[in-house]
Amino acid sequence: MHTMSNGLSICSDSSDPALRHANGVQKLLVFQQNAKAENKVRGIQKHGQNLFELEIISIESALPPVLDDSSEYLPSQFQADLVLDYLKHPDLSHDLAVLCKKGGIPLVASGKKIHAQGAFTPPTCCALLRDFRLGSYGEHFGVPEFAIEIEGERIRKITVLRGAPCGASWEAATRLTGAPVEDAAIRLGLEVQFFCTADPSGWDPIHGKSPVHLAAEIHRASFGRALQINRSSR
Repeated sequence: MHTMSNGLSICSDSSDPALRHANGVQKLLVFQQNAKAENKVRGIQKHGQNLFELEIISIESALPPVLDDSSEYLPSQFQADLVLDYLKHPDLSHDLAVLCKKGGIPLVASGKKIHAQGAFTPPTCCALLRDFRLGSYGEHFGVPEFAIEIEGERIRKITVLRGAPCGASWEAATRLTGAPVEDAAIRLGLEVQFFCTADPSGWDPIHGKSPVHLAAEIHRASFGRALQINRSSR
């Protein structure tokens, strides 16, 4: 990790670019403030099947409410296959989206109100839909997908095919082994809320839900679809 005088630190597990692409590895550039992305990074490393190379740019210094010039905190040029925005300051997120657009790099900025070409802004990380521009990240992370095995009227096993980058999908699924099928969807939602790292204070006045509640509902719905597939295949 390299720390600069402006409180910016850069952590990378980078490998040779030619070797990376030959092995099908996708480079993810993660921007964060105050360690906000640490759980997401751990989840990607744990559940990403060694398909990702991560570089993390951390901004740790105090920032003014309004940033007229973000060049002190954001690099003017960077290379990546995909950028993940976990910044808290809206001016930084806006300027990062502009930089990504100029560089033709897709950006995932969950929960942000950004209108820029190439920016994906689902309300939560686990609400990200599939899109070919997201590469391997979009194949492994986003709206959950499950494969369910049932023995009698209980859950024998839940395999997570796609899940939340924070790892909540996998953590919650492991706790449902042996649970009654009829209660499993509700239990999954409750477990996800326990492991979800979204900010519960981000209450949506229109829908009346926080990101944590939304994550629970998304997982319950995904479980319901997986259960229908299981039953139809019998």
